[in-house]
Amino acid sequence: MKQQKTTRKFVICIRNEDSDDLVRGKVYLVLPDGSAARSGYLRVVDESGEDYLYPATFFVPITLPIAARRALVATARLATA
Repeated sequence: MKQQKTTRKFVICIRNEDSDDLVRGKVYLVLPDGSAARSGYLRVVDESGEDYLYPATFFVPITLPIAARRALVATARLATA
C-alpha cells in the first residue's frame, strides 16, 4: 500500500482579536489536527514560531503555487530550529 503524501495547507489571517502572535493579511502554515478542526479551530504556526490553536474564523484557506508552498515550509522549519 502506498503512503499518501500530506499536502501542506495554508491560510491567510483575516482577524486577530486578542492575539499578539497573528498578523492580519499574513499567510500561515496549518498543521493537521482533526480534533481541533471538529471544534472549529486550526492549529497554526504563528509569529512565535510555535503552533497554537486559533478559531478557524480568523482565517481563510488559500491555494499557493508549489514554489511558494516550499518556501513557506522552509521558512517555518528555520523559525522552529
